[in-house]
Amino acid sequence: MSIRVGIVGISGFGGGEAMRLVAGHPSFELVYAAGEGSAGSRLRDRFPGVPARLADLVIEKWDPASLPKLDLLFASLPTGASAEALARVPAEVKVVDIGGDHRYAEGWAYGLADVWPEQVEGRTRVANPGCFPAAVLTALAPLLAEGLIEPGNIIIDAKTGISGAGRGGADSRFGYAESNENLQPYGLLRHVHMPEMARTIERLSGGSAAGLVFTPHLAPMTRGVLATIYARGRATTGQCLEAARRFYAGRAFVRVTDAPPQTKWATGSNLAFVSYAADPERDLVIAMGVVDNLGKGAAGQAVQNANLICGLPETAGLDGAPVWP
Repeated sequence: MSIRVGIVGISGFGGGEAMRLVAGHPSFELVYAAGEGSAGSRLRDRFPGVPARLADLVIEKWDPASLPKLDLLFASLPTGASAEALARVPAEVKVVDIGGDHRYAEGWAYGLADVWPEQVEGRTRVANPGCFPAAVLTALAPLLAEGLIEPGNIIIDAKTGISGAGRGGADSRFGYAESNENLQPYGLLRHVHMPEMARTIERLSGGSAAGLVFTPHLAPMTRGVLATIYARGRATTGQCLEAARRFYAGRAFVRVTDAPPQTKWATGSNLAFVSYAADPERDLVIAMGVVDNLGKGAAGQAVQNANLICGLPETAGLDGAPVWP
């Protein structure tokens, strides 16, 4: 079975990673690529290592009114840039929005695929979680579902690689000289990922996430997200680990580890690593989540969601091992 696929925003980091995964997918055929600044160039001009069969595919200017015949469209656009245009994509075309415009929007499934795969299967419009929520919520879901922590007292300290800022930004903070050998907090108090994390914490727990605190940091690395999460709870480390192993039993992409996870473990993959440390005498639970921000945090989970909505094996095109070292 060949599923005709398009990618919008293909020249960005998320779109480029989606292209890499689609190129190696057993059922997907990339027939349409779109962008803004890259329109008119060929894929090989932007990605010299692209497979030969895709090298001469011309990147078109994004216009939903002139789409070719497609079965599936990945949209990897900045937050605020996709809502109006994707509303004009024909209903018969399945859409996975890697950007932020449709998370918890009416008519769109929230594609936290490892937690709620049944809510994605068979849908035609899926909103991919953000990269930080992919790490944070995967780690928190088992604890919230079993009532092991309080939902209203959660503090998240997260680090991300520079590629999480996107390829098109002109902000000098993301250049080599500014980011190398440096660690920068940003997005304090009002980060764009806060609402979806709070909403999902409340869905999982049935309680309020009003006390949620989230501080992200840019780390001097290309890829990866590490979230260290502090919560109130009387559980032991063993109870937290066992809760996660029960919750993710049979799930292909979540690894529960005794040792604290590292970002390198997930590089180039759709894997998520979670671990826990707890001190019930101090009423303290520490949850840790690691993903590749371009893999599970973006294009990897997008392909996983696409597999679910297309009725394919969830692991199709995503079985590759992480890149090491």
